[in-house]
Amino acid sequence: MQEYDIIVLGTGLKECVLSGLMSLSGKKVLHIDKNPYYGGESASISPLEELYKKFKVPCPPTSMDRGKEWNVDLVPKFFLANGELVKILVHTEVTRYMDFKVVEGGYVYKAGKVHKVPVTEEDAHGSDLMGMFDKRRFKKLLQFALNFDLTNPRTHQDVDPHKTTSQEMFGRFDLGQDVIEFTGHAIALHCNESYLDQPCADTINRIRLYAECVSRHNTSPYIYPLYGLGELPQGFARLSAEYGGTFLLNRAVDEIVMDNGKVTAVKSEGKLFHCKQLICDPSYVPNKVRKVGRVIRVICLLNHPVKNTHEASSCQIIIPQGQLKRKSDIYISVVSYSHNVSSDGMYIATVSTVAETSNPEKEVQPGLELLEPIMQKFVSTSNLLVPNEDGKKSQIFVSRSYDATSHFESECEDIKDMYHRLTGTELCLGRSRHTSRNSDDD
Repeated sequence: MQEYDIIVLGTGLKECVLSGLMSLSGKKVLHIDKNPYYGGESASISPLEELYKKFKVPCPPTSMDRGKEWNVDLVPKFFLANGELVKILVHTEVTRYMDFKVVEGGYVYKAGKVHKVPVTEEDAHGSDLMGMFDKRRFKKLLQFALNFDLTNPRTHQDVDPHKTTSQEMFGRFDLGQDVIEFTGHAIALHCNESYLDQPCADTINRIRLYAECVSRHNTSPYIYPLYGLGELPQGFARLSAEYGGTFLLNRAVDEIVMDNGKVTAVKSEGKLFHCKQLICDPSYVPNKVRKVGRVIRVICLLNHPVKNTHEASSCQIIIPQGQLKRKSDIYISVVSYSHNVSSDGMYIATVSTVAETSNPEKEVQPGLELLEPIMQKFVSTSNLLVPNEDGKKSQIFVSRSYDATSHFESECEDIKDMYHRLTGTELCLGRSRHTSRNSDDD
């Protein structure tokens, strides 16, 4: 009989991050995945032929001679340079296994055209998104957000971060609707308009985070790993293995064994592995999750940079919902040979959004038009699944499906929330793993 503290089913990013963190804290972890590769739903596909096979698209023989140069993310997302996922990477030192490169630009869609997102005073001065008076007001908002300190009322300028709504805060600066739109969606990275009626502390923090990230790299707030996101779960798997974690890939899961409503073991290929807690993605426990929406993603292969992005070899474009009279934003991520994920001169652009109709491909058409001409499209729609319960009773902790956003902030919230439910403590990222390991041993 083999006993573990935690069994993890699936090697998606979230599962691998939690596996690494648990191994780091001294837990005995077993990782099982039905797939022969790392990444699960968020895997990177290589060589290029495998992408054509996965989507059942006929393979053009001419483009396959350099197929091994491609690493195509099924769920592409960028990292905010000073965001939560980077803090987790630094805390665990998984940065040792990976190299990153800055994404060249952040853009926003307005009236059928793509514009650079202004985040510095210099950007604001030269931006064609705003008139002269709005530029001054926007600069004042930026200065306010950057100087804002929750613990120092003198920086609040009569704004109560816990009572003043974001809408009211924007009103204090007399910002026009166009400025509110790109600030809320392309800088604060809110997914819909509900934030306008919420207390403004979160929006202020998001604006400041974006600006701080831009100041680190000047061109944009985003970074992205060389060779694609498939490097991430593998990096955390290496961390887990370094601290005693065991991995079994390409292995069927027969049954999750319960006793009095609580998990006790996982049966895999006739073998029983006992555990106290279980972490998994929704595909392993279809009876414990519910559908809350659908996401459409269209992966596009291009042989040119996207128009109006200053020939950027990588960038993010956000189409705010209001521009298309939608309820949710459309996201476009662009990466290329500069991040070692495609052949020289080639680009991978992915358009994603929450599906709102029975014809989701039509919904993303405005995003696809920005990318024309497109050499090849790969279309997928997937259900957005969330767990039915917090897992404290059953000790089964299920991750949420990956959302439509092209950055990792909401996925990090899920990781931190799962960690809290698993351990009863907040995930503390202020120390190096050596420090935290030593203090745990004490």
